[in-house]
Amino acid sequence: MYLRLVRFTLSEGNASYADVMAKELISAVKEQPGCLSAVFFGGGDDGESGLCVLWDTQEHADAAVEIIGPRLQGHLAGKVNGQPEARLFPVLESYPPL
Repeated sequence: MYLRLVRFTLSEGNASYADVMAKELISAVKEQPGCLSAVFFGGGDDGESGLCVLWDTQEHADAAVEIIGPRLQGHLAGKVNGQPEARLFPVLESYPPL
């Protein structure tokens, strides 16, 4: 199992856009093969937000980047401070067990 974590900071005046992103991206992510769970977090006044997805295999996680990545970049264009940070981690243990 693998966890993809993407973090970014929405620029001033764009924090409320997190709701739009959350609905569209979670809907798209959950349809990808191998998606076990997806969470969009943040949306507060500070703009700190992100996406966390559990995948069954690294292959499915990597394949999803090709589909979800461009959609995410489209949402973030002109709306973030700095570059988003994206990482893929192997899951060592989870609760509840998946």
